[in-house]
Amino acid sequence: MTDSTYELRIADSPASIDAAAWNALLARQSHPTPFLRHEYLAALHDSGSATPRTGWAPRFMTLWQGDELAAACPLYLKSHSYGEYVFDWAWASAYEQHGVPYYPKAVVAVPFTPVPGTRLLARDGEARALLVRAVQQWCEQEGVSSAHVLFASDDDVQACTRQGLMLRHTVQFHWKNDGYPDFDAFLASLTQDKRKKIRQERRRVADAGVTFRWGQGVDISAADWDFFYRCYERTYLEHGNPPYLTRDFFRRMQQHQPEAWLLFIAERGGQPIASSLIAISALPAIAGGQKDHETVAYGRYWGALQRVDCLHFEACYYQPLQWCIEHGVQRFEGGAQGEHKMARALLPVQATSAHWLAHPAFAEAVERFLEREGAGVEGYLGELRARSPFKAAV
Repeated sequence: MTDSTYELRIADSPASIDAAAWNALLARQSHPTPFLRHEYLAALHDSGSATPRTGWAPRFMTLWQGDELAAACPLYLKSHSYGEYVFDWAWASAYEQHGVPYYPKAVVAVPFTPVPGTRLLARDGEARALLVRAVQQWCEQEGVSSAHVLFASDDDVQACTRQGLMLRHTVQFHWKNDGYPDFDAFLASLTQDKRKKIRQERRRVADAGVTFRWGQGVDISAADWDFFYRCYERTYLEHGNPPYLTRDFFRRMQQHQPEAWLLFIAERGGQPIASSLIAISALPAIAGGQKDHETVAYGRYWGALQRVDCLHFEACYYQPLQWCIEHGVQRFEGGAQGEHKMARALLPVQATSAHWLAHPAFAEAVERFLEREGAGVEGYLGELRARSPFKAAV
């Protein structure tokens, strides 16, 4: 960083950063999400979910010009590559085979949250470029092997590209609300086989005696949060891993960011048996006449205590999509990976991350790899888009 009018400050805890200034800067961005709000990041830290003990050591970067927060990003020093969803295990292995340390590395990311959105909060393009430069220079000074900006916005990608970072693309699946008046109208837009499949899957859940109720924000009771966590924990334990997020994290969400959450609970015989938790983004317009950001729903966590055929699809896709249609939500993001989501009308989109490696030879090798991988991703996207679940336009 060369501009002496800016001051770089580094925080090892979200508590060291002014929450109002951080959130105000977030609201100015082109692609804000609730996962980058100060409340969310603080809950990850204060609950013990993302801390040095779990391999996420905060080094949040903030650029100040006088008393104004001009740019900021959540940077973590990582001692592993878990919880990122942009997989660099092969890179770490190559470093190890050559006797070069890969960890610690730096990630500009939201822990455990593969949701595309702004990562480099900035007042303007100049401040964003300075922030990227500051991250690079700090990594060089600290002997950090690399820096990774994960699931970046278009503005982030542009700034990173100008600073020489390499781009990596992955595929996610998102649903767009085309103004459907109801769920049946949405189904009518699909091809016959997809429409029939969805109706069959929903019928199986209903015939099993399963009903759903939902709550949003402060209407989600503590008992419902407790039940949700049982489901969430079960999902991880069934795969042989402890959950990334603690019960205290969700308790803090209930207390400090309740408006961001929508909970569906499946019941059978009067007893809850499954749940899915959806995040909602609805940020207000900022001063200066900028339009409100679109409302987006993000599929996040789910779990079940009983096995019911097709319950996962109903809880994680059909109930949320129906809710989005009824409440005018413009978009639903289904999360990382999962080609099966296309059969539920979630379409493939490209998500991008940016990467800087300090070691010149490894950087050159990774750049060649990313060129090959990028061509493969582009071809894969083309194949997926050719299999659209929607009727062909007449």
